[in-house]
Amino acid sequence: MLPVQITVRDMPNSPALEDHLRKKAMKLNHYYDRIQSCKIVIHISQKHKHQGKLFSVNIDLSVPGKELVVNRKFDEDVYIAIREAFHALQRQLESYVHKRRGDVKMHELEMHGVVKKKFSQDGYGFIQGADGSEYYFSPTNISYPDFAQLELGDIVQFVGVPESEGMQAHRVTRLKNGH
Repeated sequence: MLPVQITVRDMPNSPALEDHLRKKAMKLNHYYDRIQSCKIVIHISQKHKHQGKLFSVNIDLSVPGKELVVNRKFDEDVYIAIREAFHALQRQLESYVHKRRGDVKMHELEMHGVVKKKFSQDGYGFIQGADGSEYYFSPTNISYPDFAQLELGDIVQFVGVPESEGMQAHRVTRLKNGH
C-alpha cells in the first residue's frame, strides 16, 4: 500500500477531497510499483491577487534514488489543479521508469557519402556511403538543398535506413560540392 500524506491549508478539508487525492495517488502504482511515499499539499495561493481563489497543488513523490516534485499547479477549481498536478507527475514518473529500464531513445547514426547517380526526370538517385554501400534517395528524403539542386559528386550526410528493397538514405543534407 502506497503511503500517502495529505496536507490541506487555508481551506476546509473534506473526506471527498482526501478520497479523490488517495485514488489519484494510487493510480500512480500502475506506472511504477516501487513508489516509496507520496506527499500532497493543497492550499490557496496568496501570491496572486485575483478575483477568485487560486488553488495550488504540490506533490512530492519518493522513488528509489530520486524525488519527483510538482510545484505550483494553480487553478480556480481545486479538482482541475489536482488533475493537472498529477498529470505532470505522471509524465515525470514515466520518464523516470523509461530511464531505469534503459528504454532511452537511441539517436540514429549519421553517415557520409557522395551522390553517385541521379535520375532527375524519374525523381530518385543513389548515394555511395563511406562504407561502400549504395543508398536510394528521392525528393522526399532531402533536407537541404532541394532535389533539383543536388548534383553528382556532392558530399552529403544522411541516415541509412533498411527498407524492404534495400538501404535508403533519409534526411539527406549536402555538406559541400565535390567538384
